[in-house]
Amino acid sequence: MNAPQDIILKPVITERSMDDLQAGKYTFKVAKDANKSEIKKAVETLFGVQVAKVNTLNVRGRAKRVGRFMGKTADWKKAIITLKADSKTIEFFEGMV
Repeated sequence: MNAPQDIILKPVITERSMDDLQAGKYTFKVAKDANKSEIKKAVETLFGVQVAKVNTLNVRGRAKRVGRFMGKTADWKKAIITLKADSKTIEFFEGMV
């Protein structure tokens, strides 16, 4: 079992993820081999909140071009965390709304 810091890699800061904050949904980039139960435990231990639901999706890397050479960015996994109604918020996102 990995440490919570190895499962939750970084927050995803986009317009859509900021709009979802009012609904109690937080978006994170997570380890590709992590499952929903591991992600739930990691978020609860790192931030001290109560998680209601975890949705995950695999994001395919984009094709990039540098001059005449084609390449591809890495594939990654995204997790959308929904908190329970009586749970406190994650302090990291409080100033961003």
